Amino acid sequence: MAVYSIKDLEKLSGVKAHTLRIWEKRYGILAPKRTATNVRYYLDGDLMTLLNISLLNKQGIKISKIAEMSPCEIQKKVAEISEIDESFEGQLDALTISLLELDEEKALKIIDKNIEQLGFRETMLEVIYPLLDKLVLMWLSGSVSAVHEKFVTHLIKRKCCSEIDKLRITRKETFLIYLPENEANDLSLLFLHYIIKSFGYRIVDAGANVSLADLEELIEITSPDCIFTIINDGVSREAYLSYLERLCEISRDCDIFLSGLRSITNIPQLDQRVHLLKSSEETVEHLEMRCKRCKE
Repeated sequence: MAVYSIKDLEKLSGVKAHTLRIWEKRYGILAPKRTATNVRYYLDGDLMTLLNISLLNKQGIKISKIAEMSPCEIQKKVAEISEIDESFEGQLDALTISLLELDEEKALKIIDKNIEQLGFRETMLEVIYPLLDKLVLMWLSGSVSAVHEKFVTHLIKRKCCSEIDKLRITRKETFLIYLPENEANDLSLLFLHYIIKSFGYRIVDAGANVSLADLEELIEITSPDCIFTIINDGVSREAYLSYLERLCEISRDCDIFLSGLRSITNIPQLDQRVHLLKSSEETVEHLEMRCKRCKE
């Protein structure tokens, strides 16, 4: 069971601490516990209650009205809003609540609705990644555990795979994508797979923990036109440059695309075939330009 300060609740719910104190005093919406030195603290149930109330309040329902509602009425209203709300904050709040409740059906309904309205790529960028950023704060405060992390990661991976399978190959060029050794963010690799295939390219997805020796063999077998990897691991600059030099050596005449935290760092131009892409948006822009050049 996690213990929260009023500042923790502010960060996780978006409700200012000053506002929360007013709500407590006027409407009694929360009943914080007190330490021996009279310092407020809150528990998991308080956070869940506040997230529900915050969601309703953001939809224009006055706090005085919410205070008159029973817990069951609040839950019912939240469920209704989760079905119809189209705002970014509302969707994010509703997803957060479904995560805390480990409610897969509710989470999938919200995600599917966003995909229908925005498309999968924009849903990942505008809803899913902000949710994952919020989970980091919740992890640090102790409000989510490994169980919640596995739940949401597995759910999003399944959705990525489902959306990837819907795409069709319309181009001859092949991208070989992979994660190097000690890189474990396979969700980012799945999303990269989706982005590239959405432009019609053929994909060879080698997965995670690929050594340079394995990569060399993969290149020999598949003869890709492009190689794309994501490097976030905090290796030294020297080790990173050494890795890139070896990658250039074994990649033949392939174009090489690098993304991840390491691509943000300025590095010498080792080869004109190497392209640094600092975000998913830059990746999309580059692929759009590449497709346009092919048409010309």
